[in-house]
Amino acid sequence: MQPLIVISGPCVIENETHTMSCAEFLVDLMRERPIHFVFKASYDKANRSSLHSFRGPGLQEGLKILEKVKQTFGVPVLTDVHSPEEAKAAAQVCDVIQIPAFLCRQTDLLVAASKTSAQINVKKGQFMAPWDMSQVVEKLRESGSQKIWLTDRGVSFGYNNLVSDFRAIPVMQGFKCPVLYDATHSVQLPGGLGAQSGGERKYIPTLSRAALAAGCNGIFAESHPDPRRAKSDAASVIPFEAMRELVESWQRIYACINGS
Repeated sequence: MQPLIVISGPCVIENETHTMSCAEFLVDLMRERPIHFVFKASYDKANRSSLHSFRGPGLQEGLKILEKVKQTFGVPVLTDVHSPEEAKAAAQVCDVIQIPAFLCRQTDLLVAASKTSAQINVKKGQFMAPWDMSQVVEKLRESGSQKIWLTDRGVSFGYNNLVSDFRAIPVMQGFKCPVLYDATHSVQLPGGLGAQSGGERKYIPTLSRAALAAGCNGIFAESHPDPRRAKSDAASVIPFEAMRELVESWQRIYACINGS
């Protein structure tokens, strides 16, 4: 049985001290568990609702911080990329480079990511049917990458709302890629607070456990020591105090579904 993949960390790099503290907590939580843990934090949140929202420290400073996390804790790291140039730079540090949902069809970005040696995690656009991701996978494979994960993050349902269709998991697994479920972005209410996105954090346990029961290979779940003070996605990140119970439940369901 392949280990459960868990990707977690703050939505954005707030500063070095905060990021190192988050990594220390999560690494300690995942240690000794049968989990393939990847620490996640973004150096730039390029699609914030407002021009005035905090975006992060930028590419160069952000990668320095992620490299310190990797070297200090011996953990794989992941970040989002937004352009071909960023993909090449991020792959020099990060074990996993992530294609954001809004950019999942951008051919030049996908091709550039596939030219690196990094694992690629593509978020399924909330505007796309799961079967349409076959073309995304084909672009990556034809451009040289075989290390592909796909992540479902719900689908747009009317205005300022997302719903999860768990048929997406087996559909995308049909492309011979591991499929993860984004437990925190799937409960977002995009633009729901006007100048920022809202969210319904209370549904994260239900949806993440349902996704594992549906057979997903891993969970993407942003987390934060104090969501009220989070500089991005404050309404949907998981508080650290809730992570232990959640992770334990994810392990149990994953083991049950996979016969271990």
